[in-house]
Amino acid sequence: MKKNYIFSEVVNLTLKEIMKSNSKTVLFGLGVDDPKGIFGTTKDLKEIYGKERVFDMPASENAMTGVAIGMSLNKIIPIMNHQRMDFFLLAMDQLINNAAKWKYMFGGQQKTPIIIRLIVGRGWGQGPTHSQNFQNMFASVPGLKIYIPSFPSTIRSILHAATKSSDPVLIIEHRWLHYMSEKIDFKIKPKKINYIKKIKNGKDLTIISSSYSTFEILKIYDDLKKNNISIDHLDINLLKPFNIDLLYNSVKKTGKLLILDNSVHKYCSFGSHLIAELVSREKNIFKREPINLNLPDIPSPTSYYLTKDFYHNSEDICKEIGKLLNKTIKLPKNIHKHDIPDPEFRGPF
Repeated sequence: MKKNYIFSEVVNLTLKEIMKSNSKTVLFGLGVDDPKGIFGTTKDLKEIYGKERVFDMPASENAMTGVAIGMSLNKIIPIMNHQRMDFFLLAMDQLINNAAKWKYMFGGQQKTPIIIRLIVGRGWGQGPTHSQNFQNMFASVPGLKIYIPSFPSTIRSILHAATKSSDPVLIIEHRWLHYMSEKIDFKIKPKKINYIKKIKNGKDLTIISSSYSTFEILKIYDDLKKNNISIDHLDINLLKPFNIDLLYNSVKKTGKLLILDNSVHKYCSFGSHLIAELVSREKNIFKREPINLNLPDIPSPTSYYLTKDFYHNSEDICKEIGKLLNKTIKLPKNIHKHDIPDPEFRGPF
């Protein structure tokens, strides 16, 4: 029977499923045994599975990742948790020069199946060193598999799939997702994860989004309907490897594309890569110039008054859709504070 769960509960319950079914899994990272348990995602795990399988670590990201690599080479499946992607930059040497390359350097005889949860996202004055998303940079590294979940059911499927991967897996979670809810039946096995999922079928234009940006689009569904706009909405779950066929078929149908990623900068972004891939497959696929809606090319500000104009809101998105369709859209008004999750929009979905 389906029950309503928020995202963080689903992560917690799924980790319990995984650790119960496989005694070779261990969970560690900064704050995993904290009473708050990283938005509740690791709550009670130490009490259930013991301090040998669930434990905190010193603030040494590079050493922590080296420990995970060593575990993986000894048939242990490490699930490493980082509350901010920004600080994980200190582990780039271990990730890129060891974990990502190990399988290739040893002809596939040794593998490093580590799972790394990286939390990103804005809000509450996080500022330039606590809210960055480097998914574009990680996507350029051979040997990594990169997931970007949106829905609670998706993170459940992703975590189970990650434990079966022979490659290092990065799971990039937006912190605002942890409040989103969905009805899930935990007695049923999780569905196979799709690279890209069609949420809505339409004919006027294609919109592609991921992570919390997907919910920014869901918020304006009713407004678009009132303006007689029909969208093909696609949600990216797996950044790399990526199958472009579904996106190609959608854009082939609509001829118009809006890419929304409210957590990365445009230069060398994944959205830019997708546009280049589509054009290389079919030169004249676009009827109108595609729009890649990202962040300005400056660090994220801390001030409430500066962040108001830094991140795109529903009004901005509708304006861009209007440009693509050469149509004036009656714009919705943003009534909630922009630096905290919208309390009126949590699901169930």
